[in-house]
Amino acid sequence: MRVRDHLRISTATQQLLSRVLSLALIGLFAVGVERGNVGIIVNSGVAILVTQLPALLERDYGITLDPALTLWITSAAFFHALGTVGLPGAEENFYVTIWWWDHFTHALSSSVVAAVGYTTVRALDEHTDEISIPSRFMFVFLLLFVMAFGVFWEVIEFSITLAASATGNDTILTQFGLSDTMLDLVFDAIGAIIVAIWGTAHLTGVVGHVETLLDRQSQ
Repeated sequence: MRVRDHLRISTATQQLLSRVLSLALIGLFAVGVERGNVGIIVNSGVAILVTQLPALLERDYGITLDPALTLWITSAAFFHALGTVGLPGAEENFYVTIWWWDHFTHALSSSVVAAVGYTTVRALDEHTDEISIPSRFMFVFLLLFVMAFGVFWEVIEFSITLAASATGNDTILTQFGLSDTMLDLVFDAIGAIIVAIWGTAHLTGVVGHVETLLDRQSQ
């Protein structure tokens, strides 16, 4: 049973929601341009590019994502970009005014990272006999993979914030301190655990597509 069956959300509704969020991202980008805010422009621009990945995978590689997975990716990109904008007329964005926003987006984004890691490794496992990954180890792998990516991301945030401070420019990513970083990593782990426990069953179709792609390229 898929996610949409549990939530009773039709395929058409999921596709519509993905389109609405994608259009909303264009609106957020326009807000950034109107405000002359580089942070909003960069974050919403990158988010727009991320939402094009499902279409790119289908067009260039024949990998068709389930509408629920497309909505999952689009939601992660949208909520991150929305956090950099905030409410109209507000001086601060959601990352500053809502204490849990940063942790929420970290958990959501890390779940997408975990899904990518699982899909890639499981497809390689199915593709070649030279790689064998026991199911019990996959849980550990996903956790380590996401935590490593989370640490890498925190280093990027810290470096960008430090560079912006040194040059007197506004930062496009905000680093709130060591305690916030540690809590971000906790929520990264939560996102990975959610995927490891409940998400892998919904990625079987994507794994099959990737495995087929690998088989074609190895011939």
